[in-house]
Amino acid sequence: MHPADKYGRVFVLRIGHRPQRDKRVTTHVALAARAFGANGFILGDTCDPSIMESIRRVVELWGGPFHSECGVNSVRYASKWREEGGEVIHLTMYGLPVEELIDEIRSSSREKLIVVGAEKTPRDFYEIASYNVAIGNQPHSEVSALAVFLDRLFRGEWARIQFKGAKLKIQPSPREKKIVSLRE
Repeated sequence: MHPADKYGRVFVLRIGHRPQRDKRVTTHVALAARAFGANGFILGDTCDPSIMESIRRVVELWGGPFHSECGVNSVRYASKWREEGGEVIHLTMYGLPVEELIDEIRSSSREKLIVVGAEKTPRDFYEIASYNVAIGNQPHSEVSALAVFLDRLFRGEWARIQFKGAKLKIQPSPREKKIVSLRE
């Protein structure tokens, strides 16, 4: 069972991506979103084909499903999400501590849009958000904030996801890299 089946579907909106500077970090946001149980990734305000291709290749090899899209207007997308009954959860150092909010967020079956930034986040997101959630109050990466939040949201159940259509799988090993081909 996918954790989203139990806790509600979750999508990640990456805002503020700077194509010349952020390719690696934005790709890691998308990979963390998928691995930690989100249902999809949206790259706002720009479309970076190399990131979309990286996501497509990972899903092809490691399984899915995992929705991805790019080029949406981030503010309008988040506003519409909320207007249509979904929750917008903005991860920021300046919000309320995750420990104070996670039970309330988890108890809702409404679809969730997790907003993670790159450069300075526009004020609009603090107002659109259903929740402004702090994963600590010290500078750190959006990748770590997203991973911690999804782990808390899904109570670690993301670790048992069996991705459909996977062609590769890691075989745990104490000392070596073991990748198993699942092709018949």
